[in-house]
Amino acid sequence: MPVMSVVERTFCRSLPWCAFAERVVLPWALSGDDLHGDVLEIGGGTGAMAAGVIDRFPDLRLTVTDIDPVMVAAARRRLASLAQVSVEQADVTALPFADATFDVVTSYLMLHHVVDWRPALTEALRVLRPGGRLVGYDLTDSLAARLVHRVDGSPVSMIGSVELRVALRDAGFTGVAVASTAIGHVMRFEATRP
Repeated sequence: MPVMSVVERTFCRSLPWCAFAERVVLPWALSGDDLHGDVLEIGGGTGAMAAGVIDRFPDLRLTVTDIDPVMVAAARRRLASLAQVSVEQADVTALPFADATFDVVTSYLMLHHVVDWRPALTEALRVLRPGGRLVGYDLTDSLAARLVHRVDGSPVSMIGSVELRVALRDAGFTGVAVASTAIGHVMRFEATRP
């Protein structure tokens, strides 16, 4: 599983992005969803979204994972004072958690970084409790997204909204909803484990 390019690492650790992600992107990505219980954030990067989640939902227990050791170290520093948060290095296609461990799995702008992303959906389903939800957002397969990633050289697999909808259903999720916004450049998604 590849790690982020230097360009993406720098961008994701920048104060402007972290502030924007926490204050603007997170509320949009959650779209009023109430997070509760045990929550897993896959591909949590620097922990900016996790910090925002804990600000909004201080009673939940949050596990943040990323495969990139630089991102894991950054998230651990950012979230060190939060007793209800743990940060672990993990591959989203082979999560180190037992079946039915989490009430919610979140994914914020990371799925396209998983070149073979369909097993990540299967893993998210596996670690969710019955009735648990997968919630998140990602870039869509657009010319702009492909150009940005070509320039920075990071390995990606851009995903179309219809492709994601079908893959979520094929993985076993129900209540699948995928909505594109921002002139088709990003999509918000949610699905439920039956």
